[in-house]
Parts: sequence; structure tokens; C-alpha cells
Amino acid sequence: MPTAAPERPADLPGERPGTDPAGRSFTLPRGTGPTAARIAALTVCQGALMVGFGLLITGPARGLWPMTVEDDVNEGLEHARTGTLTTLSLFASEAGNTLTVIAVTVLTCAALLLIPRLPMWRQASFLAVAVSLQSLVFLVITEAVDRHRPEVHRLDASPPTSSYTSGHTGAATALYGGLAVLALSRLRGPWRRIVGAVLLVVPVLVAAARLYRGMHHPTDVVGGLANGSLSLLIVGRALLTGATVTAPAGTIPAPSPANAGKRPGTPQPGRTAVVLNPTVTTEADREALRRVLEHHAHHAPVFIETTAEDPGTGQTAAALRDGAELVVVCGGDGTLRAAAHALAGSGVPLAVVPCGTGNLLARNLGLPLTPTDALDAALRGTPHRLDLGRVEGDGLPATHFAAMSGAGLDAAIMENTDDRAKSVLGWPAYVLAGITALRTPRMHLTLRLDDAPAVRRTARMVLMGNVGTVQGGTTLLPAARPDDALLDLLILDPRGVGGWTRALATLVRGGAKQPRQSAADTAAQDGDSGGAPVEFLTFRRAELLFDSPQSRELDGDPVTPGRRLTAEVRPGALTVLLPAGGR
Repeated sequence: MPTAAPERPADLPGERPGTDPAGRSFTLPRGTGPTAARIAALTVCQGALMVGFGLLITGPARGLWPMTVEDDVNEGLEHARTGTLTTLSLFASEAGNTLTVIAVTVLTCAALLLIPRLPMWRQASFLAVAVSLQSLVFLVITEAVDRHRPEVHRLDASPPTSSYTSGHTGAATALYGGLAVLALSRLRGPWRRIVGAVLLVVPVLVAAARLYRGMHHPTDVVGGLANGSLSLLIVGRALLTGATVTAPAGTIPAPSPANAGKRPGTPQPGRTAVVLNPTVTTEADREALRRVLEHHAHHAPVFIETTAEDPGTGQTAAALRDGAELVVVCGGDGTLRAAAHALAGSGVPLAVVPCGTGNLLARNLGLPLTPTDALDAALRGTPHRLDLGRVEGDGLPATHFAAMSGAGLDAAIMENTDDRAKSVLGWPAYVLAGITALRTPRMHLTLRLDDAPAVRRTARMVLMGNVGTVQGGTTLLPAARPDDALLDLLILDPRGVGGWTRALATLVRGGAKQPRQSAADTAAQDGDSGGAPVEFLTFRRAELLFDSPQSRELDGDPVTPGRRLTAEVRPGALTVLLPAGGR
């Protein structure tokens, strides 16, 4: 049995950077060549633009405003110098010093790559490439444009380069502007905007310090700000958005007529990984899947078994590092969830092969529930980007769910369902467990959705979902779609026989007469759901804090009980092969 590789989610599409500890050779991520060529071409344009602007202000436009008042600005700042301002300007100037920029860039990239739960190759590449390209363009500019420094007393030694552009300002813009982009895109909570704003102010302070210290003309620091910003724009567009733009909310992209019948990105021999759960598959299943793959020209697939210690995340991450261009997941919802955690944001397509008891995602996507039929349908289909939910809590490290996550009654059902009953009865085993779980006590919780104020609720069950239908065809979240960039929330709080009757009637009707509320709607209903035993809400980020520890589950798997669950949607994070007509 193959040894499970340590969990390490990928960030770049098809990411396979570096050489691993086993000594396997370095393989570049898919699409590296075209991306590098695009960055190079735009950088040449950037250099030409910056050189052209420099030649303009030192040539035909040097007698025009504002170039005619630049000397006055420098002289005014010289006369305004004080001991305190000079000291402060020194610290600000050092923030854009070459050694400072190199040190901060290296340390940040190392942290992004080496912190166990991070590895963010795409973000690290974005920062390193942006800073490097800014420096390269700066060197070209100083060779092409000869401009003397201001005729004032300079507080720093003058390097043997042109005054245009300000290298300190350009480097600071690329570095701290890049850090601001990462902070605004990765951090959560009230500190996100504060950290981003502070980082964006640093290049401005560096520019002001370089002017104050008599090292540059005003247009020199403006050129530095422009140079660093253009580098960020070019590299960010290529690495942060170019390969991961998601479909508009509520839509699944359909194949264009020109591509009808084609299977984009069909893996070459040895590029297909099959992650399977050995407890729900047999050797005969494996051979049947192999024949289907061979029929679709996916030759020499690599089969990787999950283990009790690693239900699929490590195996999938290892397959991505080894160059997998298609990952087939054969197992239940737990195996699929573990694999999806590693695939999140990678762009590598997933083929769902339902082999478990619930198979919630497969049911909601309209896939056949026979493994070989599901695989054949997926391989005949096209890639579609679906959302994932990212969830964490006390005692629950950050991870993803593909279908549903919740606390209370549904989690108690999962805890009380016997594995032997599931193997014999299938999904009806959950119904039997649900009878005993009905005695689960009512929860008291504080709920905050998106940016709305926190509200109080009581509930027997809270269920967050990316899809809405469960076993037996029951729809718990009627408006949930796996591609609408939203997650849905069900709060079940029936009281007495009448309340349970109304709740069951609402769920049987698919919630047709129950409004779907947004975060803003909850703010006016603190502690009051209007008397309805079932409440449907929608959100992008939800924070649930229970008054006492509660049972919790992820995609049907019980996890450690706790008092907190925080979930947010990751739009288009998972690429799934779906047949025509699939959801």
C-alpha cells in the first residue's frame, strides 16, 4: 500500500514545483511557458513606456509645468528640514532600501512556502516576480535616461544611477503593494483592511522621504510609483487572476460549439491519478475503472489508496506534485472532501466516482451512482468550476467541504450511524440513527453572516450547504447551487408536535413557501425567526458560536465537538468534469 504523503494543498493550477525529498525531478506547472511569455511581453511594454516618459521630461517637456517648479519643491523641502523629520525620513527611506526589500521579499516568500498549512506557490511567485521585474525595468530606465539629481544638499550618498526613476520608491511599491494585495485577498476579519491600508501607505512614505532627503525630483518618485504599480498589475493579472477567473455567480459555463465533443486537457499517459478508498472498493472495481480510463485514452493510470490516517488529502497533494492532470476520486463523501481540500484552487479537473453510502455531491451534480457509469459520464463531459466551503473551528483546523457541514441533529445522526449498518442497509441506516438522535437538545447560538450584526438563535440543527439535496431525495436547502458563489444555511428549530409537522411539511415541499434570507435580513430578527420552525439563509461568510460544545460534521463525517464554526465560500475553487446536462 502506498504511503500517504503529508498534506500540502496546491495553489497553482497543476502545481508541481521543485524537487521533492525523494529526489524526483523538477517539473514546471502547466501553462508556465505562455504565462512567462505574456509577462515578458508586457514587461517590455512597461519598460518602453517608462523610458519614453523619462525621455519626455528630460527633453521636450523639461521647460513645461510641472517640471519648471520641481526645483522649487526640492528647495522648499530642504528649508523645512528638522531633526525629527530627518530621523523619521531615514526610517521611511530605509523601508525601500535594496537590502531591506530583498530581505523582506525572501522572508515572506519563505513563509508562504514553508509554513505547513500555507504553501502558497502562486502568491510567493507573484511577490518575487513583481519585485524582480520592477528592479529589472528600473535598471533599463537608468541606462536609457540620464537625469541629474536635485541641486540641493542631499542627506544620503548619491548612487551612480540616474535620478529618474526612484529605485527606492519603485521597489517599495512592488513589495509593500504586493503584500497589501496578499493581505486583502487572504486575511479575514476587521484587521484585513487595516493591514492592507498600512502596507499601501509605506510606498508613499518612502517617496516622500526620498524627496525630503533631496535624492529625487517629484517626477522621479512619481515614476517609481508607476513602475512598481505596473509590475504588480502585470504579474498579478498573470498569476493571481489569469488562470483562476471563475464563472459569473449562478452560472456554469457551457462548452462553446467549437469545442463540442472535445475533452480539453485530456491527460497524457501516466498523468491520471485514481485516489480510492480501499474499504469501499475491490480489485474488480479497480480493473473496471482502469478499462473505462483506457477506453477514453487515459493510459497507465496510477492508483493510490487512502488510509485511516489520511483519507485522501495527502495522496491527492502528492499526485499533483507528481504531475497529475486528472484526479479520479473513488470513495464516499469523506474521501471526496479530503481530495477536494488538496485540489482547491489548483485548476486540475476532478472526476467524481461515487462509491460510498451518501454520495451527496454526486447526487446533486446529477451523476450516475454506478462507479463505472459515473466515470464514463465524467470523461465524456467538460470541466466546470464549482464552489467549495472553507470551514474551521475550535479543535477543527481549516479545511474544505464540498457538500454540507453542520452541527446539532445532523451531526448527532452521523455519530450514531453504525458502519456495519451503513454497509448492509446503505443510506437508510441514517434514518434509523435519526430516530434516536431526535432527542438532541436545543442549541443556543450567536450567528453572524457576512458584515451584518450578530444575532441570537435557538436551533435543533444548523446546516451549511453548497448543495441542497440529501439521501432519499429530501431537499434541505432548496436554493443551494454549487456554482453561485454563495453558501446556504438551514436553521431547524421546531417546537412540539405542531412545529415538527410544519418543519417536515416545509422540507417535503422543498421550502417553496419559505423565503431565502440574506445577512441583512437577520439583523432585524435578533433572537426571533418569525416563529417559523425552518429558516433559510444565504451568506458568503458565517460565524457560529454555540453556548456549549456541540456535535459537528463535515460532508457526513463526524468531527471533534466544539463551540465554534466559521465557514466561507471559495467561489469556483474546484474544477469538476461534468457530463452534458449535469448540474
